[in-house]
Amino acid sequence: MRRVRSLLIVPVLLALAACNTAGSGSPIGGALPLSLNPLLVKVMPAVINIQVRGSVRPNAEMLRDPDMRRYFGGEKEKSFRSVGSGVIVDAAKGLVVTSAHVVEDATEIGVTLGDGSEVPAQVVGSAPDIDIAVLRIPARGLTQLPVDDSYAPKVGDFVVAIGNPFGLGQTASLGIISATGRSGLGIEGYEDFIQTDAAINPGSSGGALINLEGRLVGINTAILSPSGANAGIGFAIPMHMVKNSIDQITQFGSVSRARLGVAIEDLTAAKAASRGIGVTRGALVTGIVPGTVAASAGLKVGDVVTALDGHPIDGATALRNAVGLMRPQTSVTLTVVRGKDTLSVPVALGGQ
Repeated sequence: MRRVRSLLIVPVLLALAACNTAGSGSPIGGALPLSLNPLLVKVMPAVINIQVRGSVRPNAEMLRDPDMRRYFGGEKEKSFRSVGSGVIVDAAKGLVVTSAHVVEDATEIGVTLGDGSEVPAQVVGSAPDIDIAVLRIPARGLTQLPVDDSYAPKVGDFVVAIGNPFGLGQTASLGIISATGRSGLGIEGYEDFIQTDAAINPGSSGGALINLEGRLVGINTAILSPSGANAGIGFAIPMHMVKNSIDQITQFGSVSRARLGVAIEDLTAAKAASRGIGVTRGALVTGIVPGTVAASAGLKVGDVVTALDGHPIDGATALRNAVGLMRPQTSVTLTVVRGKDTLSVPVALGGQ
């Protein structure tokens, strides 16, 4: 298990007092129920347990570590077994979404359904830079959780994490959304994580994070913990990123990322003041890669990108994610602040 990449769930006993909640994650009527059993009975059959067998060959960097050399005994492949979780997102086609690292280097994948039956699984495709993979299992009497990216997670919304912690089997834990838009963690290539304190532990990677309306909020992917177990800081991939990966994988068999061709950093009030820029938030262009679409579109060092197709861009991560989630050759319009002027710059995005 990679310490910051496996998310799992541990049973928790809570005494819940009825209370009024105004968040979109609360049940209809605004009252927190005294039991989540009716909700979980409907939802948990869509969350499956994954068992993986595989082998891995050490690379040169790994073999520099004496402990790794002893483990691998030279350059031989080493077999492994691991567990994870997944969510059925299309019952008719037998499609399951999970974490890419759960099935990385897998030679055999088995799935245990909610009723205890076991079926084989095959990888349809993956997006390792977001840590999403799509599997296919036999489509017989499955229950699904629809992929809906219209829900906007809010801090304080109640959520339930469901997965297969430590291979124990289906487990649910209750918590709240602690933060949204987490990035800069160095976990994945594209980061826009939902942070939750719902208990998650190794083995629940790829499991479901749902709200109290039974909507799929995100896919559990990582924890931040000195010990490798739950410390109340877990991360889930939000549904707009999950849906984008599923759509590309099912339609094209793989995921392609658009590129703009700029080096960027967050604009701050101090940087704006020192450069005479008329805004204080956005993605500040610090370099242009020659021969890229950014160069041909006329972008310049010192420009600040504040919107893409009318959607606000508040920093470098927001622009990188917005561009990276699009496919090459997509045409977009950037709102660019150059000094005191605001420009609309049309761009046909480049490819990887």
